[in-house]
Formats: sequence, structure tokens, C-alpha cells
Amino acid sequence: MRNTLIKNARLVNEGLTRVCDVLIEGEKIKQISEKIEDFSQNTVIIDARNKLLIPGIIDDQVHFREPGLTQKATIATESRAAVAGGITSFIEMPNTSPQATTQELLEDKFKIAAKDSYANYSFMMGGTNDNLEELLKTDPKNVAAIKLFLGSSTGNMLVDDEEVLEKIFSSTKLLIAVHCEDETTIKNNLDKQKSVYGDDIPIKMHPVIRSAEACYKSSSKAIALAQKTGARLHVFHLSTAIETDQFTNKIPLEEKKITAEVCVHHLWFDDSDYEEKGTFIKWNPAVKSKQDKEGLWKALLDDRIDVIATDHAPHTIDEKKQVYTKAPSGGPLVQHAVLALLEAVRNNKITIEKLVEKMCHNPAKLFNIEKRGFVKEGYYADLVLIDTDLPQTVAKENILYKCGWSPFEGTTFHSTVTQTFVNGSLIYNKGVFDDHKKGMRLIFDR
Repeated sequence: MRNTLIKNARLVNEGLTRVCDVLIEGEKIKQISEKIEDFSQNTVIIDARNKLLIPGIIDDQVHFREPGLTQKATIATESRAAVAGGITSFIEMPNTSPQATTQELLEDKFKIAAKDSYANYSFMMGGTNDNLEELLKTDPKNVAAIKLFLGSSTGNMLVDDEEVLEKIFSSTKLLIAVHCEDETTIKNNLDKQKSVYGDDIPIKMHPVIRSAEACYKSSSKAIALAQKTGARLHVFHLSTAIETDQFTNKIPLEEKKITAEVCVHHLWFDDSDYEEKGTFIKWNPAVKSKQDKEGLWKALLDDRIDVIATDHAPHTIDEKKQVYTKAPSGGPLVQHAVLALLEAVRNNKITIEKLVEKMCHNPAKLFNIEKRGFVKEGYYADLVLIDTDLPQTVAKENILYKCGWSPFEGTTFHSTVTQTFVNGSLIYNKGVFDDHKKGMRLIFDR
């Protein structure tokens, strides 16, 4: 068993930054100390002087497209990009092909990940209008959550039967994660725009079609149902300022029954970026106004919003270049999410300690993930080293996503992820991957 000693790192953990050494033994963190001098001869030493050392990022919402949509992405390609971006654990969504709406289909995805994933993994069980029996078979210790699409889904994954919704909310003790946009509002808005423009609707109308009203109407309804039934609810990718007032910062995260997430793109882009980026920043929910972006930042910083995620959802370039009504929503983000947010740290928008809280500690708490999300003795050694003075420019030749593009293309970030450890193994080292090491299935302390 080869050990690793990380020396002189600026460790960011649990609200503090301090210079220290971290000893990794096997899969776990053995020791954290100001100075570690007692270690075995076969220990590999990494001098991390002037580098940040943070816990591995836990991304609670990704779409890695496998099975069935592998022209866009695979678990192997996207998890590889994720670890290059400092993401060591991901939770993937059920809207693949076939959709993960039975226990058998859900386990098929776990089998793929066990063979191919560079990062640690879990998957959400998908809800429909008619699979309550399957949902209730879900093991809370081995599966992250139940995912419900309350707007914007394909196939039969849009759950719009109110009686079914109440049964799901009343019946499961699992966390229920929801995509909230009111489909009727969106359809009416889309019909109005199509009557003027046909299919070639200007992309700037996207936040008008997928409006703040559509988001609030759906999320407020889900929150009311959670309050009525006592369900554990997590609202994905908030995109509007008005929605943030529905969440509280009056109690600790561990005591919250209703929590919220914001995604990187809603913190970085706003509707002024549509002219340059076009459909490459077409997401559901839509990127909205500067006022909405600032409202999201405010709620993130005052703890009404609990976690930051990516909603990584790649499509091919040809798909994204189509006219508005045919161009799919979503974009790739896992490789560059941390770098983008480190720009916010550099610009004093958020502290590095708060960023680690939102991307590492809080996802672990929120999903009750065992022994991850913190740098602690006895925890899995999911660790990321970052050089904050090593700039990089996002370009075609260094993009790792299978789709081959990024909404950040042409952007120069001031920081670079230099090393990523997953379960004690150095999976990513200055551009080089260890293709023999694989991630582990996440286990939940429930």
C-alpha cells in the first residue's frame, strides 16, 4: 500500500484556512498536522507550498447521458473531465435512455459506473405518474434520492398528476429532488413567441418563455406540498431572485426539511450574455436578468441557498446550433465550474471558506454522504490541490468533454486544478490521468 504525504498546503476546511500537512494511507486520511515527520519509506511526498488544498467537490446534479445518449457523453468521459475540474463525487439524473424508473434500470447505471467512473458516484431514481411502487423499493442507504421533473422533461418523466405527487411526497422518507418550472405557463409563453417568430425565436426570448413566473409557480407549489406532507425536499437550480425568499437561513442545514441549490451558470451568466453566447447558454431553467443573478448570490451568501452544483448536461455542437425550438437546453460544466467560482473568490464575491462549504461540506450534509466532503482523519481521501496563480484559457484543445465545447470557451481563469485524489489515489496529476483507478459507489448514512 503506497502512502502519500501532502506537505505545506493551505488547507481550507470547516471555515478555516491553515498551512498544514496531510497524510494519506490507502483510501483514507490518516493524519492532519502542522508538521508530519513520521511516515513510512514508501510514502510519496507532494510539496503543495502556496497551493490550496480543499475537499473533493460533490456535484449533486449532473447528466452524464449513459445509457442511450452516448453520442453526447458517457460516464467515463464526463467523470474524467469532472476529476480534472476537482469534482470527486457526482450524483447523476435519471433521464437517460432508458430512463432510470425501475430498480433494475437504476442498477444498470451503477454497473456502468463501477466499471468506468473516475469519480465516486450515485444515481437518482426517477419518478413518473405511475411508478410509485418502484420508488418505494429504493434503498435510502445506497441511492442518493428520488428525482421528480415538475416541468421540462421528456418521455413520461414529467410528473403532473397532483394526486400522484401527494402520494409520493407522503410515502417516501427519501430526499425528493425537483426541477420546478410550470409547464402550462411555459407552453402559453412559447405559443405567443411562435406566433410571432415561428421556430426561429430569438434566444433572448428564452427567459421570457421560461419565465420567473413559471419557476415560482412550480417551486412554491412543491414547497407547499412538502410542508403539508413533511417530505424532505431539495429544489434544484434556482434561477430567480423571487424564489429565494421561500427558503430559510434561520436554522442549521442539518435541521432543514426544505433546501435549495444554485448552479454555476446562473451565478456567472445573465440575459446580457445571450447576444454573444446564443443557444450555447440555453438552459432550463433559463439564465435570467442581472437582478436575478444578484438575488441568487445574495441568497447563497446568507445561507438561504445551501449548495452549488453544475447541472452538467452536454449536447453535441450540431444540436446546439439548431434554431431555438430545436436546440436542446443544457451545457457542459464539470471541468470548469470550480475555476469559474474561484474567479468570484478572487473578486471578493465569496470567500474560499464559504465556497468550500457550499460545494463540499453542504452536499455531504444534505445527502448524508458517509465520510466525504470534509478533510478529516478517517474520511476518504478525496482531495484537490489548486494553484491560484497558474492561469489557463479554455480552448478546444484542452476541453475534455465528449461534446468538445464549453460555454466558457475563450475565458481565461486565474487558477488551475493541479492534482485530484479520489479515495486516496492520485487520479489526476497535472494533465495526466491514472486510468486504472476507479471511483466508488457513494453510501448514505440514513
